[in-house]
Amino acid sequence: SGTYKQALGVALESRRLDKVEESIRKSTDVSSMLAYCFEVCRTMVTNRAFRLQVIDVMVNVYKTLPVPEYSNICQCLQILDKHAEVAAILGDLVQFSAPLDNALVAYQVAFDLAENESQKFLTNISAALPTDEANERLATLKKILLGEFSVDLLLDFMFRQSDADPLVMKNIKTAVENRNSVLHNAAVCSHALMHCGTTVDTFLRENLEWLGKASNWAKFTATASIGVIHKGHVRESMNLLAPYLPTTPGVPSQTANPYSEGGALYALGLIHANKGTATTLEYLRNALRNSGTDETVQHGACLGIGLVGMATHNLEIYEELKNILFTDNAVAGEGAGLAIGLVLCGAGDTVQGGDMIKELLSYAHDTKHEKIIRGAVMGIALMLYGREEHADTLIEQLTRDKDPIIRYGGIYSIAMAYCGTANNSAVKRLLHIAVSDVNDDVRRAAVTCLGFVLFRTPAQVPKLVSLLAESFNPHVRYGACIAVGIACAGTFKNEAIQLLEPMLDDAVDYVRQGALFALSMVIMQESEGRSPKVKEITEKIRKMTSDKHVTTMTKMGAVLAQGILDAGGRNVVISLQSHTGFTKMSSVVGLALWAQHWFWYPLHHFLELSFQPTVSIGLNKDLKMPTSFSLTCNTKPSMFAYPKRLEEKKEEKKELVATAILSTTAKAKARLAKQEAKEAAPVEAITEAAKEETAPAKKVKEPLSFQLKNPARVTLSQEQHLSFDWSQRYVPVVATRRPAGIIILKDRQPTENEDVVAVQAPSQGNTSTEEEADAPEPFEWEPPQ
Repeated sequence: SGTYKQALGVALESRRLDKVEESIRKSTDVSSMLAYCFEVCRTMVTNRAFRLQVIDVMVNVYKTLPVPEYSNICQCLQILDKHAEVAAILGDLVQFSAPLDNALVAYQVAFDLAENESQKFLTNISAALPTDEANERLATLKKILLGEFSVDLLLDFMFRQSDADPLVMKNIKTAVENRNSVLHNAAVCSHALMHCGTTVDTFLRENLEWLGKASNWAKFTATASIGVIHKGHVRESMNLLAPYLPTTPGVPSQTANPYSEGGALYALGLIHANKGTATTLEYLRNALRNSGTDETVQHGACLGIGLVGMATHNLEIYEELKNILFTDNAVAGEGAGLAIGLVLCGAGDTVQGGDMIKELLSYAHDTKHEKIIRGAVMGIALMLYGREEHADTLIEQLTRDKDPIIRYGGIYSIAMAYCGTANNSAVKRLLHIAVSDVNDDVRRAAVTCLGFVLFRTPAQVPKLVSLLAESFNPHVRYGACIAVGIACAGTFKNEAIQLLEPMLDDAVDYVRQGALFALSMVIMQESEGRSPKVKEITEKIRKMTSDKHVTTMTKMGAVLAQGILDAGGRNVVISLQSHTGFTKMSSVVGLALWAQHWFWYPLHHFLELSFQPTVSIGLNKDLKMPTSFSLTCNTKPSMFAYPKRLEEKKEEKKELVATAILSTTAKAKARLAKQEAKEAAPVEAITEAAKEETAPAKKVKEPLSFQLKNPARVTLSQEQHLSFDWSQRYVPVVATRRPAGIIILKDRQPTENEDVVAVQAPSQGNTSTEEEADAPEPFEWEPPQ
């Protein structure tokens, strides 16, 4: 098949679709050739239109295979945005007359599609499926596609498996105890990231007075942090936020705090991000309509609407947000600009999208408010998501504008349009702007955006920005740090660490902050057993948090870095692509807006969108978890263990000084006591005691492999060491399935009773990590004689 691969390469270079198809069909292993073609298409074919034509050819070949590969066909159809064809395939698989295995394959395909996080595509598939109420399989399939079940499943896992160390947060609180609002705000954001999606808010409940120190916009951010902690807790969202939300759909009450109300509306968006329901969206739209002229509430409502309605391309919402933008209020206008970008994400090359971009750009030129200009151009950048060469004309116009903020938007337009493509012309343009623009913000953005364009080839980024990391301009150095952090997140690339570590001692405080953010992203989920360097870096970060001589900006970086390191109870990693190689829109958008925290701290919370739970969960036909299913990990347990928890330092009690005793008296007393003890103790006891003192502690030898029970935490680097036991009762329905993510299992002994656990999302009152102690083991007791 090596020669056919070369033939395929020539066919792609010469753009001969007939020869592409011929070289695939004539090869000895068609299935592996299709996989190779898909990979080449994604990484090498730079023209988007031609790439889609090649994928169309691949779909036709896939359909003729003797054993259909439904998962791959549907992945290709998703790239082509053909939801009706996917619905037809899945509809056939879940028919009553079809074998059970077909329905299980449909569930697996649905979970794989849901992992790509394209809300609009999944909703369209669900709407195109037949409406047979009697068909339970169809109902289950729709539940998976609409994300209801996945949300509960991951929430259940994150709650049960959360391993965030409470002492880390306690130490941070002690370190920032003084009245420094920036560090207090950073500590609140760090706590939110640490417990993102776990629903564990014990620390906040125990420290309400400390949390209450936040005022004004810090209060907005603190209230919004509840949304990060309860990410995905969609069933209880209104109850959780009831104390903070606007009291009535009418005008807010006189006693209410607009910062809390705005923060709560933002939190509602963070809980429902990319999983929005029509009810939540309508509630937020009403809150926006009824906000009067309160900019704070409008800002929170706009961000909430953007998150819930992400990529829905709803034109009614656009009109409402545009009205807020045109009121010319700086804070509300920025929120509206960002929300328009979120709602219309990827709609840039439609006719209506083009008109909207013209409107936004025209208003950005007319207004005098920097915040509104920035919101509008970031909105335009998000609308150009995934457009590649179709966005070139507009990118050229934006990057040549005389206003530096509009040029800044042009830079992010390149990042969004060419995200993950490693496109040469995009990289070239960013590098040119990084060294030639006269504005520091634009240069910083240009270097940062290299991380987005090149995230599929993380090893290239540290090499590419190594010279920029030594630039005389601190903004460029900061950008180099963030670019490496974005591209190498969760990879523990040695080149990245070698570049970032020296930057912890940079002369400029915000460069040190950027290095701390990036380092924490790169070493996410890396264990000390695999890399002893991890311990050294984490200790350095903790030391910076508690050191009184460290500047506020650097300390802020250290505080937030600890939140990123322990994110999601140590069960998530920052990832911009799904396991099938699909670029995750919400992750990219989340990181792009998180990078805007330079101008606006509340945007720190957008980082939650890029978190991907690292799980392996096996489910049976009823979507319950069989307890007997397990995976084999062919390494030592310490290689992928959770980090060790900190130990609380015990304070030594100072005792009163005893009355002075002469040395001669003390020596005489000691001699006498020693003599008496020697006479009293038998010889055997003395020798045993001496042996115990001298004998070194025996090291327990670690096993070379171990079993992971269902459900389990599986890190990205651990996947290659995992294998299925095909002799067990439950095996994957798709034999080529990778051993991570959500795995649909086939029962090889269907007539026997099953030992399964139902998925149960934590309720509102069940968010404490403390569980009731188990009953003691049975024992016999004899009364003393």
